[in-house]
Amino acid sequence: MNKPLQKLFIPSIALLASMTISSFIMAATPEQEITNARQESQIWTTYALSPYLRANDIKVSVVDGKATLTGTVEEAVNKDLATAIAMGVNGIKDVDNKIDVRADYQPTKSERRYGDQMDDLAISSTIKSKLLWSKYTNSQSIKVNTLDGKVTLEGNVETEEAKKLAGRLAKDTRGVRAVENKLVINKTPGITGMAKASTKEVGDVISDSWITTKVKSTLLYSSNVKGSDIEVTTNAGVVTLSGKLDTGVERALAVELAENVRGVKSVQAKTLTN
Repeated sequence: MNKPLQKLFIPSIALLASMTISSFIMAATPEQEITNARQESQIWTTYALSPYLRANDIKVSVVDGKATLTGTVEEAVNKDLATAIAMGVNGIKDVDNKIDVRADYQPTKSERRYGDQMDDLAISSTIKSKLLWSKYTNSQSIKVNTLDGKVTLEGNVETEEAKKLAGRLAKDTRGVRAVENKLVINKTPGITGMAKASTKEVGDVISDSWITTKVKSTLLYSSNVKGSDIEVTTNAGVVTLSGKLDTGVERALAVELAENVRGVKSVQAKTLTN
């Protein structure tokens, strides 16, 4: 082969090899990019749901199992939490935490964040559940809307007592900052009959295990009762509460919440002390 051709041939081989390797790498890239994106999304979503990190300016980038964190937080403990969360994601092998810690950092809140929206949805869902479990309210006639922890109740109830109870159930829910009770007292036969029929129908077939589960859930959802400190058992519709609470007011509220649940005939609280 003459030298001019050799000079052209050798670079051509090198170029062809380079193109082949590049094509191989590009072919493998999409799968890895999907994995990177999934891990980034999982880390970011956990930050967005965390009450300690959601308001901070944190950015996440993942490449081949290594997460790089940037942004600003107010306290070092939040920076450490960010690292711990990232390391907890499946497939993350290393975290390069470049987050700055500034004591004077003030997060901007120009729009509602993802975590705040999820909190509001959780609050509305919890209140709807409590209204559904109550023997005195008809949840089908009540709309629950939550915005930044402020709850608005709209719809119809049978009595003033039912309206007040719905307001108390909403206010006694974790995360609720305020309640606007717009419920209207409507004694229309259709509404009254539906509520009573619903109560009777559920009461006839309700089981002790269902009652126990709903009483426990109602207590755990309460912002004023330490539900985790209360043991609940049910026998033939009679609920027994036991445990130790801080005050008599907390004890009285626990009993009231239990009595409110559908199917509960009475509440025994002699072993629930304060």
